[in-house]
Amino acid sequence: MKRGFFSAGMVVVACLLTTLSPLAAAVTIVAEATGEKAYRGGLVTPPLPKPVFTLTDTSRTPFDVAQKTEGFVTLLFFGYTHCADMCPMQMSLIARAFKVLPPDVTAQFKVIFVTTDPARDTPETLRAWLDRFDTHFIGLTGSEAAIEAAQVAANLPPAKKSAVRPDGTYDVGHAAFVLAYTKDNLAHVLYPVGGKREDLEHDLPLLANETWNR
Repeated sequence: MKRGFFSAGMVVVACLLTTLSPLAAAVTIVAEATGEKAYRGGLVTPPLPKPVFTLTDTSRTPFDVAQKTEGFVTLLFFGYTHCADMCPMQMSLIARAFKVLPPDVTAQFKVIFVTTDPARDTPETLRAWLDRFDTHFIGLTGSEAAIEAAQVAANLPPAKKSAVRPDGTYDVGHAAFVLAYTKDNLAHVLYPVGGKREDLEHDLPLLANETWNR
């Protein structure tokens, strides 16, 4: 897949990631629309390395993300189960795309959901919530410090909890896009909230077979 820039067919999807994280100062997100084989997600240039961190999965076992996803395309999202819209929307889009794609394609993916609300998202809560979408989705949790470090490792801004309401509820602000790391352990593409299932159905087989031109 060529990753060159074109004077036409390039649309800025989001501003520089510097507005999100100082660790991604040189990263620009663009969408390429130059033909049927073009990705419909946002292309990230330069690509982001897969983060190295270990958290706890829903069986309460340590999960080394870099090691456990080696050789797979990894879709990584940080969110929380009490989220009213963005989190279930992203997980639902992925799950619905997986249901119509061939098993030999979906078998090449690992979908990882890292909670940004470990106080409420116990391993059991995470598992029950993810099972609503796909029983193969991986849920990770840990201490607040460990989860914040994981977000920084992924070049994302740490999530921020809102003020607690009188009824004890609160929201958590977090990065709202899915990062797609191909088998070279780099995130070349991301998927913001508001995408279409058809876009993922188009892109996922390409990601599974991608060999990037350096």
